[in-house]
Amino acid sequence: MNLSYWEYKTWLSNIDFTIVGSGIVGLNCALVLRQKYPEAKIMVLEKGILPEGASTKNAGFACFGSISEIIADLNRHSGEEVVQLVSQRWKGIQLLRKNLGDSAIGYQRYGGHELFMETKEELYATCRESLERVNTLLKPVFKTEAFQLQENRFHFKNIKEQYITNILEAQIDTGKMMRALLHLVAKNDIRVWNAIQVEEFQETGNGVEVRTNAFAYKTKKLLIATNGFASQLIKEKVQPARAQVLVTKPIPNLHVKGTFHLDEGYYYFRNIDNRILFGGGRNLDFKGEETYEQSETPLIQNRLEEMLAEIILPNTPFEVERRWSGTMGVGAVKKPILKQLSNNVYCGVRLGGMGVAIGSQIGRDLAELSF
Repeated sequence: MNLSYWEYKTWLSNIDFTIVGSGIVGLNCALVLRQKYPEAKIMVLEKGILPEGASTKNAGFACFGSISEIIADLNRHSGEEVVQLVSQRWKGIQLLRKNLGDSAIGYQRYGGHELFMETKEELYATCRESLERVNTLLKPVFKTEAFQLQENRFHFKNIKEQYITNILEAQIDTGKMMRALLHLVAKNDIRVWNAIQVEEFQETGNGVEVRTNAFAYKTKKLLIATNGFASQLIKEKVQPARAQVLVTKPIPNLHVKGTFHLDEGYYYFRNIDNRILFGGGRNLDFKGEETYEQSETPLIQNRLEEMLAEIILPNTPFEVERRWSGTMGVGAVKKPILKQLSNNVYCGVRLGGMGVAIGSQIGRDLAELSF
């Protein structure tokens, strides 16, 4: 791009903060910086037309971890570490609600339910036997016994006749949430540049030189919030993990309400606008889903449709209206990477599929790293 004097002077000179990534983390980071520095020149760079990773493509689960996930975490981490993980998610959801308001994000608390396949007898027994232990461990976080046994009131097939429900879990409208965040950012005089990809950056004595696909410029501080795409820019251990999703056409008199996990959380579904949104299946091809490519595969999409017909909507005709995928950032441990990389470069990445729950807080923490 051949910039005029006016363009460079107005938009690309004297930049105080540049944030890479306009998802949940990046936009929350920008807003906290604006609160701290009312006069600062803040810009957000986004490689997509819309936020490219998971922020506009996730399933909209306001969740804290299913019972089987928490038990699995307790096998790898201390009880204190698991409490910290769940507490971070719980506080993050409350911060999201406080910042934007329940109406603006379409917040609805119908509970989060874990279903167990008929063939998973051992897992089901372990989760039931661990209910009291997990509730006791997490009571300081939730202030109540959040996990409860509930009957199969939605009449799913080929599963155990009782769910294990977290009564505090909820769902949001992902599109509404991101629209509200973008509106708030614009209102605070923070410019988001779309279709601009950062190709490289270099620390200088008193700032960072940034080169994009369209222009080069200098910023005083650079904050990286690209989650699953982070390792394309920085040398941190962030593995991309593609999540494939589909949504049905409207289903008359749909009775299903809530967020649901199935098969140890590898599958997940919910109601939205009288439809079923259904995603998952990474366990069918872990290696193949370690990709930055946002597309769908017959292997996973066919399995999602089979499970819709056999388990979720066994007696209800349905048609698939739309399919898509998003990119999460995962690693060997579930703790996000939040750190200063050099004098003027910082990152908040690897949210482990919990961006809705922890993105607001990680954005805040990332901004505060640069204070």
